[in-house]
Amino acid sequence: MNYPCKRARLMARMTGVIGLAVAFACASSAARAEEFPTKPLRMVVGFAPGGGADIVARLVGAKMAENLGQQVVVENRAGATGTIAADNVARSPADGYSLFLGSQSTMVVAPSLFPSLPFKPEKDFAPVSQIVTMPLILVVNPALVDAKTVQELTDHIRKAGDGAVSYASSGQGGPQHIAGELYAHMVGTKVTHVPYKGEAAAMADVLGGHVPFMFANLPVALPHINSGKVRPLAITSLKRDPKAPQIPTLAESGFKDFEVSTWYGVFAPANTPKPVVGKLSDSIRAALQQGDMQAKLSEQGFTVVGSDSEAFTSFVGAELPRWSVLIRDIGIKPE
Repeated sequence: MNYPCKRARLMARMTGVIGLAVAFACASSAARAEEFPTKPLRMVVGFAPGGGADIVARLVGAKMAENLGQQVVVENRAGATGTIAADNVARSPADGYSLFLGSQSTMVVAPSLFPSLPFKPEKDFAPVSQIVTMPLILVVNPALVDAKTVQELTDHIRKAGDGAVSYASSGQGGPQHIAGELYAHMVGTKVTHVPYKGEAAAMADVLGGHVPFMFANLPVALPHINSGKVRPLAITSLKRDPKAPQIPTLAESGFKDFEVSTWYGVFAPANTPKPVVGKLSDSIRAALQQGDMQAKLSEQGFTVVGSDSEAFTSFVGAELPRWSVLIRDIGIKPE
């Protein structure tokens, strides 16, 4: 018996069977994507209602509902810098019906700040689309701090001494926290961090006179700047923002290369079928291309991105090591 020939025929049959199985699997996946969605979706937000993430989720979710033909329910699970919400979605079925509205605080900062996270962003999620990006604004309560420039605030902090002045943030690991620690590091004086469960709560205590200053997302800060309840000192992008061109950058204000921005994007659980991820990405990008949507997001201080899944995946992969180095160099530790 010619065993080599027999083995070759067996391998050929096996290869054919495997090929058919793969073809059927691909066809089944495509069919599921064609039918998707057949029931409401949920978009989980890791912060309380009223903050930047919540605003984005509700605006985008409403538009997705229109073009997908199914309701997109926004679910707020605040706490632990969004990691509670992220873990909930990471453990959800990989079918496209559970989505996470993530930011760099959860997906690229938290892994370096909290090594024992129950999930790994690069392994447990499929990036769908980066939605928007925005800078932060350094604002003070003028009733507590009579500073009109960053230098005047810096002088106030140095004169008060280590730990005497506090700042608010939306929680550990958030861009507000990172910006606050980077600023304190460059000032050379310790500042007391006061974390909250969400940016709206942090801003409320700054407005209420309980905490003198914070770095706030542009859309959250603008209404209070316009009303005169908080005073803007600087913006955290390297260039002035066209939505607030009168506000200087930190870099202009003597803090060379100071740049901390935030972004929001949608993630699905890992192993969500690629055709489903593609359909979700297309839905988000179609929503972001609408004129009324762009106007609403721009009014809120956001810059629209609308990337596809591949571009967003590459972006997150590049951000992870960059923020890891920054956190290490500043010496930020969990509190």
